[in-house]
Amino acid sequence: ALIRTVIWRVVQNLLPGKTKDQSSGESTPSGIMWSFAAGSNLSTSASFNAEKESRKNLNKFYKEIRTLKNVSMAGRQFGDEGLFFLAESLAYNKSAEEVDFSGNGITAVGIEAFDGILQINTALKSLNLSGNAIGDEGAKCLSDILVENVGIQKLLLNSTNIGDEGAKAISDMLKKNKTICTLQLSNNTIEYSGFASIAEALLENNVLRSLFVNGNYGGPLGASSLAKGILGNKTLRELHLHGNGFGNEGVRALMSALSVHKGKITVLDIGNNNITSEGSLHVAEFIKRTKSLLWLSLYMNDISDEGAEKVADALKQNKTISTVDLGGNNIHSKGVSAIAETLKDNSVVTTLELSYNPIGPEGVKALCDVLKFNGKIQTLKLGWCQIGVSGAEFVADCLKYNTTLSTLDLRANGLGDDGAICLARSFKIINESLTSLDLGFNEIRDDGAFALAQALKANEDLAVTSLNLANNFFTKFGQVALSEARDHVYEMSEKEIDIFF
Repeated sequence: ALIRTVIWRVVQNLLPGKTKDQSSGESTPSGIMWSFAAGSNLSTSASFNAEKESRKNLNKFYKEIRTLKNVSMAGRQFGDEGLFFLAESLAYNKSAEEVDFSGNGITAVGIEAFDGILQINTALKSLNLSGNAIGDEGAKCLSDILVENVGIQKLLLNSTNIGDEGAKAISDMLKKNKTICTLQLSNNTIEYSGFASIAEALLENNVLRSLFVNGNYGGPLGASSLAKGILGNKTLRELHLHGNGFGNEGVRALMSALSVHKGKITVLDIGNNNITSEGSLHVAEFIKRTKSLLWLSLYMNDISDEGAEKVADALKQNKTISTVDLGGNNIHSKGVSAIAETLKDNSVVTTLELSYNPIGPEGVKALCDVLKFNGKIQTLKLGWCQIGVSGAEFVADCLKYNTTLSTLDLRANGLGDDGAICLARSFKIINESLTSLDLGFNEIRDDGAFALAQALKANEDLAVTSLNLANNFFTKFGQVALSEARDHVYEMSEKEIDIFF
């Protein structure tokens, strides 16, 4: 406590009278031994060495803050005492624009180190305090400090034990702060009351562009409250609401607000919110009406085939959404067939995530039949989709004709050697668009590895630059064959292929 008090006074008053630390040449307040190591008060050789190492590290960090533009000190565990020392270097620093203090054991006590510092510093644009248990008290202290700050534009407070009271303090700050445009509050303990506070801030704030409250406890009531704030806000562009248990009722309120509000939301993440086919109807209605949305995630809900059909039908009327994430939604071949039909006449969707859906061989066949000659899909993710060897055959056939696909994820589909051999055959006549292929977790052995290696050697025009084969069953012989193929391609064309085992 005494050390903390002394450090605090030094930081607040920026006292002169400093001595040089002999190890680094950096100035440290006279008479203060900087240490945060456990047992540093014990008169032992071990504690002395720990103290010396801690002091050396702090002075090194201090120097980095004073000289670097982007300062990353995540996970250094310097604690509250270390932060009091390091914060001083931010007072008049004109270089550091981004500072990452995440995962450093900082508590509400340490947040006081920023008082008087952030008011002065206008160069700092991004502050990351995620992974520090600052709690509601720390959030209140930081909010008081940031009310008049005119520098910070991005504030990251993920996993910081902030609850409703902390959310209220931050929301009150947002009503007055004129610079913060990105706020991250994911993985905290914010419930309905906190969401209501955030909604109130949205009604007054005209600066915030991106809001992250993933992994909290908003529930249906929180979604309804947030909807009211969104309805009266015109500046938000990104809403990240993953994992809040909104349910169908909460999503209904949220989609109703988004459908009629005057803003221009471009990114919407409502994954893992207990949405079923009933809730997907409200999402589909929003998809039909939005004129601004570019990226939509419904990841890990349970919309099933019925919901997939509703979304697919809505996409026929949408002209803006380019990325659709429907992974983990219990979609089978019927739902994928509806999506495939939509892609026939859709030239907007370029990224489609369908992983963790049991679409099986029939589902991938419906998709590949369309993608042979239609659509503009560039990234297709089909990991854990149970497509098997026969599914690999449909994919291989599609790759012979498709001219747009550049990234393909086929992880954990039970392809085995036969599936790998099938894909390898298509590589010999493949188009020049596929650059990244992921075949991890597919039980591929040496025969499959040899086939892929031969395919790489046989086609010098092959576009693949990244091949992931991690977590398969081939031995060092398969690895050697693939490594030799990679070297051969480089020798012949000076093209580098990254192969991951």
